Amino acid sequence: MADATSTAADDAKSRRSDVEHLEQDLQKPHVEADDVQQQHPEIYMQALARYPNDESIDQAEEKRLLRKLDMRILPLLGICYFFYYVDKTTLSYAAIFGLKEGLHLKGEEYSWLSSSFYFGWLVWAIPSNLIMQRCRPAWYLSFNIFMWGALLMAQAAAQNFGGLLALRVLSGAFEAIADPAFMLITSMYYTRSEQPSRIAAWYAWNGVGVAGGGLIGYGIGNIKGALASWRYEFLVVGAFCAFWAIILAVLLPNSPRTIWGFTHDEKLIMIARMRRNQTGIEQRRINWGQIKEAYLDYKTWLFTLLGFMSNVPNGGISNFSTLVIKGLGFGTLETALLGIPQGALVVIWIGLGALANRYLPANSRTLVCALFMLPTIGGALGFLLAPADAYIGRLICFYLTGSYQASFVLSLSLITSNTGGQSKKMIVSGMIWFGACIGNIASPFFYKANQAPSYHLGIGSLLVANCIELALFFVFRYAFIWENKKKERLRAEMRASGNYVADELNATAFTDMTDKENPNFEPLDMLPFFPSADSGSQVLFRLRSPNPGRGPGNFSLRDPKNAVVNAIDVEIEK
Repeated sequence: MADATSTAADDAKSRRSDVEHLEQDLQKPHVEADDVQQQHPEIYMQALARYPNDESIDQAEEKRLLRKLDMRILPLLGICYFFYYVDKTTLSYAAIFGLKEGLHLKGEEYSWLSSSFYFGWLVWAIPSNLIMQRCRPAWYLSFNIFMWGALLMAQAAAQNFGGLLALRVLSGAFEAIADPAFMLITSMYYTRSEQPSRIAAWYAWNGVGVAGGGLIGYGIGNIKGALASWRYEFLVVGAFCAFWAIILAVLLPNSPRTIWGFTHDEKLIMIARMRRNQTGIEQRRINWGQIKEAYLDYKTWLFTLLGFMSNVPNGGISNFSTLVIKGLGFGTLETALLGIPQGALVVIWIGLGALANRYLPANSRTLVCALFMLPTIGGALGFLLAPADAYIGRLICFYLTGSYQASFVLSLSLITSNTGGQSKKMIVSGMIWFGACIGNIASPFFYKANQAPSYHLGIGSLLVANCIELALFFVFRYAFIWENKKKERLRAEMRASGNYVADELNATAFTDMTDKENPNFEPLDMLPFFPSADSGSQVLFRLRSPNPGRGPGNFSLRDPKNAVVNAIDVEIEK
């Protein structure tokens, strides 16, 4: 009996020793040089070696780093977005300051000026994204912003419809990079769970731009100079844009690797955190296979349709909001000032959307998007059905139509969170803005000059587009659930066949694999891969890398301790 007890104790001691030894091995980052497909891979290797897993990063230190990043990145992107939106509304304010009369516009020529901006954007959206992948993103963005300003100032010198039309097309081409650049820069510094609130933070400056545009417009309207007021609108805003571009080129970092004002260890933590995304940080080689995959992925086309539907309202509001408000019986300067509460409400809507996304249950982002479409739909209905002389009521209804901005912001985070592979991400983010361009091109033509000031067809187009957008969010949700179940079935088949391996996050963190290629990429806003631990959350899967530069056989464990103990128990029983 004593011998049996001694043998059992020795077996238990040996088993604990084996578990400790294997756990130590499994904590090492099994990462080879070929695994890191990024610029200057040595710092990425160093980051993964110093911080082989999330537990090795001190949480207090990570929170301090996150606050420091917020103070460094978000104000810069926010001010960019302020100028981005003010730049797009200059035509609207120029219209109430005499642009139509000054250039002798007739018929639908003003609508063509509104749409022409997006023709340039449409043509240059995808090429500009691919150029950005080859360049330093902050510098490329700064160059484009400088060109916005220069072309805006040039519009002040336009003498006829044709000249202004050509300048608007060029302006659209240079502004095509704005939103994709902001999204790319956000994804370089923030994890997928952090991205919705950060995108909301800089997108909220859209509302500041609406309010700021009203203040700028009011100030310009009081200028009594040698030029017509509408020309000062282009000159002043353009000069500010060009000046800001120079400041941005100095202050905005190009990557976590080169960011100044941070210690080397902070840079390593910054990089190591990004393993959670499984989307890489900086990969300047264009991968044509990823581009093909992007165009064959049905989700790309769903995002394109979403971009179209969400910007049918946006195109009209951006270019005709001042005319709609003025048509309610307000004077020119009053109309400029009434843009301020409109912008403030946009900030509030976006803030509420970010808070709802944060505090509602996980995997409910699409539901939050759908929720914030309801005030927009209600506002459009109220504007159409209210009596023509109910000026204040119709103005309030018009203000309510801005809630769709919160939905669109959260939908942008679906792209950055659920698309892997740098080239694929460039295409998908470009395509949602491709759809946005078409929506913005079509939208002004719903606002018929002979329907002013009520613009029933324009507001009706807003209502229909928002109803379709509401339905699209449910399509996204159930498409994600369907994809998740498909992946779960595939994993079950692999488990049944005996091909086991778990997710080694370090091995795939910076490989530049797409979301379809990377077995460790877990899409957000879906149901979890494994609803419970019993259904397989600790199962090991064999990683068969699609990267020919890496051989198969990189192994890791989702739950090292329990999985290894169970494996050793099986061996002892044998």
